[in-house]
Amino acid sequence: MNATVIGAGLAGCEAAWQLAQRGASVTLMEMKPQKMTPAHHSLGFAELVCSNSLRSDQLENAVGLLKEELRRCGSLVLCCADQTRVEAGGALAVDREGFSKAVTSAIRNHPNITVVEGEVTAIPDGEVVIASGPLTSNALSQAIAGLFPENSYLNFFDAAAPIVTFESVDMDHAWFASRYDKGTADYINCALSKEEYLALWKELCAAEEADVHGFEDKRVFEGCMPVEVMARRGVQTLSFGPLKPKGLPDPKTGREPYAVVQLRRDNAQGTLYNLVGFQTHLKWGEQKRVFSMIPALRNAEYVRYGVMHRNTYLDSPRLLDRYYRVRGNERISFAGQITGVEGYVESTASGFLTGVELARRLRGQEPLDFPRETAIGALAQYVSNEGVTDFQPMNINFGIMPPLDHKVKGKRNKNAELSQRSLALIDALKERL
Repeated sequence: MNATVIGAGLAGCEAAWQLAQRGASVTLMEMKPQKMTPAHHSLGFAELVCSNSLRSDQLENAVGLLKEELRRCGSLVLCCADQTRVEAGGALAVDREGFSKAVTSAIRNHPNITVVEGEVTAIPDGEVVIASGPLTSNALSQAIAGLFPENSYLNFFDAAAPIVTFESVDMDHAWFASRYDKGTADYINCALSKEEYLALWKELCAAEEADVHGFEDKRVFEGCMPVEVMARRGVQTLSFGPLKPKGLPDPKTGREPYAVVQLRRDNAQGTLYNLVGFQTHLKWGEQKRVFSMIPALRNAEYVRYGVMHRNTYLDSPRLLDRYYRVRGNERISFAGQITGVEGYVESTASGFLTGVELARRLRGQEPLDFPRETAIGALAQYVSNEGVTDFQPMNINFGIMPPLDHKVKGKRNKNAELSQRSLALIDALKERL
């Protein structure tokens, strides 16, 4: 039972782990450190290049359900995330470096996994999982393109937010709190008056952007939109979006400010914080100038400025089946963002399912179908649904899962019942994993 996994990101590590745990001999091929991408900075596996948040951890939220399904199924990534979590209210956020170290250690120390460093320029023989990510190298991209008779690659642009040091935040203009006191007070909240907000909005709209070849606002993924692109949509877009003050009264006045910029802890020590919702592709000097208009960040020290990069993915509904295998060439599977799933947890889920199903195939077993009533199954079936004509990257959401067969009052109650239904199915399935 031999398999090759290309790429040691979240999806690749999860796929390799699931295969290895089921007795397969896995060769994990990773081009770092010999070759880096514009978005990567560390040498470790499962590097989080954008936010350090894996989003909501509540079962009334679809991504919270997806996390719980993966936990119950023995996900390596979720195990490491829980071990390295930092407080973030109702979200699961992790110490960026600690998380990567935990995944890297688990992978490198597994007796059934052999890590081979260096760029992959051709698709190997045998059973292969390609989890090379949205920044797949040019050589491997050409090899992948050769699998398909027509041009089946798509792309959009993705952005990451800046990170500042805690000691450089002026707490005279900020306070710790979580929205509506939900959970512990884990976010730094930076207040803006109406005048300060309008001045910030004006400069965001006018600030100079870095050159990104082929960039257009309409080709930005909605879930990771640069703050300056969002600002151009209207003067109130930010104040009703990432800068909304609802549930965040200023303890000095007892009133909600006009707008609030939130900072989320980026490491376990609490020495680094990222600007929530401030993913950007402004020039670095412009980021410093414009973001310094936020009173609490006038003297902020930036350890990383925001960056933007192209994300490439497959036209998966035309190419992949519900197990993320290439239709007509099932020895090759894909996993992660290259399939068009969007988000850390979604990438992990695709790697999990790919690893589990490939291990079963290597053993001569029938596939273990995750139904559409589960988040894992719903995501896989959306990505492989040939009826989807205008395919776009997709976060998990309850909208791609079958509705309940009865009425439930209230959205949270309905979502909670959808989660209960899913987890009952997962508990029945996991005995066969």
